[in-house]
Amino acid sequence: MKATELQELPRYSIAEASRYLHISETTLRSWIVGRPYSVRAGQETRYFEPLIARLNPEDTRLSFSNLVEAHVLRALRFKHEVRMQAVREALDYAERHFSIRRLLLSDQLRAAPGRMFLDRYGELIQISESGQHAIREYFEAHLERLDRDPRGVPIRLFPASRVSGILTSPKVIVIDPRVSFGRPVIDKAGIKTSTIVERFDAGESLGEIAEDYDIGVPEVEEAIRYERAA
Repeated sequence: MKATELQELPRYSIAEASRYLHISETTLRSWIVGRPYSVRAGQETRYFEPLIARLNPEDTRLSFSNLVEAHVLRALRFKHEVRMQAVREALDYAERHFSIRRLLLSDQLRAAPGRMFLDRYGELIQISESGQHAIREYFEAHLERLDRDPRGVPIRLFPASRVSGILTSPKVIVIDPRVSFGRPVIDKAGIKTSTIVERFDAGESLGEIAEDYDIGVPEVEEAIRYERAA
């Protein structure tokens, strides 16, 4: 299977993706399938279109690319809820201006298109200049946790392993569609984090587990933190 097919293959349920990214299932579902909202004191119902598009709208599972898009959107939750209408307007604005499709996947997020998107989003939700600066810093931290191929396509994602978030989480856990069917693994060993926790919960020591996989105890601890945070 080609790399692009692996990245677009539906494989994660919304529940799984919410665990892997530490995003609430309700929030992620809104981003994936959209959600209704009331206007005119509840007399009329409208619908927010999804922020993340799937190849097959009938299949609610996320691909690895969708997981990356959700990871990037997560950056906008720094002290603020993601406001779906503002995100949609800001994305459409930047994508039209630069003729970019699926900006949330593009390496242009670090360049002018990404800056335009964030600036427009900040204007729409009316936050202060300091608030916009904080979002940009948090956004950049999320982008640094993506490995890309020479074409700029995301191929690996290092999710946050700690409750405290992206800024304090080392890049120990990785999600790679080419490894363990895209499940979270310890980067150095390719061992699923769920396997580590199963052994630890069964009573094995950190040292025993680390020795078996030829990794350090800190990597084992990070895998346990990641699973517990989920």
